[in-house]
Amino acid sequence: MSTIVEVEKLALDLSEKERANLAANLLDSLPGILSDDDEGVAEALRRDADGEANPAQAISLAELDSQIQARRG
Repeated sequence: MSTIVEVEKLALDLSEKERANLAANLLDSLPGILSDDDEGVAEALRRDADGEANPAQAISLAELDSQIQARRG
């Protein structure tokens, strides 16, 4: 049995609180996935340009709230 399988089995046997603490510690140990040299400014500018070029793709805040509420049930 590989080490990762053994670790996963042991982790899944932990309590919910212990698994949450383990998950938080593991995530804290990783580098930021979306860390950019410009702190995301280029992505924000690209999205803004997309929105300007295709305003029909945008939804209002009320529509977003409605979609979120619908997903929550």
